[in-house]
Amino acid sequence: MNLSENNNSIHFSFGTPSLATHLAMSLLKDSTVAVITGTSSNLGFNIAVRLLEGLPDNKEITLVVTSRTLPKVKEVISDIKKYIVEKIPTKVNKVEFDYLLVDFTDMVSILSAYYELNKRYKHIDYLFINAAQGVYGGIDWTGAVLEVLQSPIEAVTNPTYKLQKVGVESGDKLGLVFQANVFGPYYFIHRIKHLLKNGGKIVWISSLMSSPKYLSFNDLQLLRSPASYEGSKRLVDLMHFGTYNKLEREYGIKQYLVHPGIFTSFSFFQYLNVFTYYGMLFLFYLARFLGSPYHNISGYIAANAPVAAALGQTKQNCKTASACTRSGKEYLLEEEIDSTGLDDVVLYLDTLTKEWDEKLKDQIVNTRQP
Repeated sequence: MNLSENNNSIHFSFGTPSLATHLAMSLLKDSTVAVITGTSSNLGFNIAVRLLEGLPDNKEITLVVTSRTLPKVKEVISDIKKYIVEKIPTKVNKVEFDYLLVDFTDMVSILSAYYELNKRYKHIDYLFINAAQGVYGGIDWTGAVLEVLQSPIEAVTNPTYKLQKVGVESGDKLGLVFQANVFGPYYFIHRIKHLLKNGGKIVWISSLMSSPKYLSFNDLQLLRSPASYEGSKRLVDLMHFGTYNKLEREYGIKQYLVHPGIFTSFSFFQYLNVFTYYGMLFLFYLARFLGSPYHNISGYIAANAPVAAALGQTKQNCKTASACTRSGKEYLLEEEIDSTGLDDVVLYLDTLTKEWDEKLKDQIVNTRQP
C-alpha cells in the first residue's frame, strides 16, 4: 500500500494503477460516492467500514474522508485501508479515497468544502453528518461519584457531571457548538443539495441525550446553555422532522435521524486517567448487564443505526438507535420524538442560511490549503 499526495487529493494504492488515478475518473465513472464528516472519530471510522461491508462487492466506491487536519485524514485512510485488507479483501480493488479539510465552525471552510465537491462530483450518494463537538471544561468528580452511588445506570446514561463552558462563540460570531453540530452542517447541505438530488441519502447523527429540557427557544444558538452539546442534538432532532418531507418531495433526497447509543469516544479521554477510564468501562458493562440497551461500548455496534439508515433499513419518521443485548448482540430501536417547535427551528435555520448566502456571495477561497 502506498500513499501519494498532490495539490488536489490523496491517493492510496494497493499496487493497482487504476486506483492511483482515481481523481480524473471520479467525475466520469459510475462510482458510489459517500461523504462522512468526522471520519477520524471512533464512530466515523466505524461508519466507513460498515458502509463498505454493506455495499455490493461489484460496486466501485469513492469514500470522501473529512477532517479539520491533513494528518488526521492520512491516519484514518490508512486505518480504513488496513481494515479492508484484513476484513473485506473483496473490496481492495473497489474502493478509492478522496478527502475534504473542513471545519464546521468556520463558514468559509464550509464554502470551500462545497466548492471542492461541486468541482469533483456530479452526484453524492451518501452524506453522514457525524458532527459531535462540545466545549467541555472537565468533570465534576464529586457530582460524578454521587451520581454513580445513587444510580449507576443513570450516571453512565444521562450524566450531568460533564462540565461545559457557557457562551463560547466561533470566529463567525455564532454559538460555537450550535454552528459545529447544527448550522454548519445544515448550511453545507444547503449548498450541495443539487449533488444529492434524485436518490442521495443524508444521515444525521443525533444523541441519546437530546431531551427537550436541554433547549430554550430563547437561546437557539445555545450561548446561555450549560448543556450546549445536548441542546445542539435536540436542535438536530427538530430540524430533521421539520425538513425530511420537503427534501424528499422537492429534491428526491431521503434524510434519516439516528443515534449511536453509548460507546467509547476519543473526545473525552483527556479528562480520564487509566483508573477512571477502566472504571467508566466497568460501569458501561454493568449498565448493559443490568438491562440498558444503549451501552453498545463498541464503536462498530454504535455505527449500526447510521449505516442501516443509509442502506434503507430504517424509517424517516422516527429516530433509530443502535442498541445491543447483554451479550452484545446488536439490534435497532425505533424511538418517537416530541417534535414541538420544529417549525420555529427550521425558520431560524433558513433565515440564518439566507443571511450567510448574502455574506458569502463574493467570497473566493483557496480550497486545498491544509
